[in-house]
Amino acid sequence: MQSICFLVAFGACIIGKICGMGGGVIIKPALDALGIMQVTEINFLSGCTVLGMTCWSVGKSLVQHESQIDLSISTPLAIGAAVGGMAGKQMFSAVAGLFLNADTAGGIQAALLCTATFATLLYTIRKDRLTMLQVRNPAVCVLIGLGLGMLGTFLGIGGGPFNMAVLFFFFSMPTKVAAQNSLYIILISQSVGIITTAVTGSIPTLSIILLCGMVLCGVLGSEAGGRINKRLSDRQATLLFEGSMLLVMVLSACNIYRFLLK
Repeated sequence: MQSICFLVAFGACIIGKICGMGGGVIIKPALDALGIMQVTEINFLSGCTVLGMTCWSVGKSLVQHESQIDLSISTPLAIGAAVGGMAGKQMFSAVAGLFLNADTAGGIQAALLCTATFATLLYTIRKDRLTMLQVRNPAVCVLIGLGLGMLGTFLGIGGGPFNMAVLFFFFSMPTKVAAQNSLYIILISQSVGIITTAVTGSIPTLSIILLCGMVLCGVLGSEAGGRINKRLSDRQATLLFEGSMLLVMVLSACNIYRFLLK
């Protein structure tokens, strides 16, 4: 089981680094589909893996002076996402508490993730035909981040493709620039989320080896993804982003069947 989790974390974070999704949007539905642990355990493992991956990625880009993060935009977005993340966590706990079977909440997550990812894919394909905005107001950025944080945390993915779509539309960022800013937003919001989980004493019982191994594989995936990313054009990165969303939709459809229809 552990080797499968490590491979999922490594592969997801390669894609997550290139596409700015963080990896959680693939780790979460992939582990759900395998059915090897509870939904709450997967949410926590995914969050920790993405935190390690984004910390390494953002830190390295800053140290090597390769960062394209627009702090005037991404910092208020991240603050809003962190606050929204706490609200999203409470929303998921409330929804999960409505059902005797925790798998039902996982099925709801999968259905919403599939729907939201499909909408994001449609937007990404058509974005060149649409008028983009250039939002600069910090208060508006916080509000946008609030919505992102609530959605990402409720779905247990930490932001994923929704960050990218928002950065495309509201801030007119090209794919590679949006990817760096998305990872920065995920880093801040996931840090607050993990700290909140620890403070409230809601950390699930997990193998330390599994947790540390997935975080390490996330970091290694980030490093590999960064090397690959340097060889890709912006168009190639966009195509990979679109392909990864198709993968997420397939995994989500499998989870809808497994949790709600089987």
